[in-house]
Amino acid sequence: HVQLVESGGGSVQTGGSLRLSCAASGYRTNTYCMAWFRQAPGKDREGVGSIKYDGSIKYAEAVKGRFTISQDDDKNTVYLQMNGLKPEDTAMYYCSEDRCLGGSFRYLEPYEYNYWGQGTQVTVS
Repeated sequence: HVQLVESGGGSVQTGGSLRLSCAASGYRTNTYCMAWFRQAPGKDREGVGSIKYDGSIKYAEAVKGRFTISQDDDKNTVYLQMNGLKPEDTAMYYCSEDRCLGGSFRYLEPYEYNYWGQGTQVTVS
């Protein structure tokens, strides 16, 4: 199965930027979705954005216009460019992946994904 490793977290001031990376290795299905989630202390894990094998991208309303998902040409690394960071963006950020065929797939719901990275901390002050 796929292994995911996130990097790029850190501490920034309000209004700053960070770019997170998620490197995928191991076996991957061709019909995958990769997604970014975040979880703040005491809160549920929430979807940030996802990218499908066909290149289509979805964002959570809270980050639209500020965050951008992209991937390398080989599709083994996905990035989350975060601009205009706010204190409420402070959280552990996780990369996830799973197969996503079917119209009922909920791209930003954590229960849809079985494969997760270890997370990278983002702190905005």
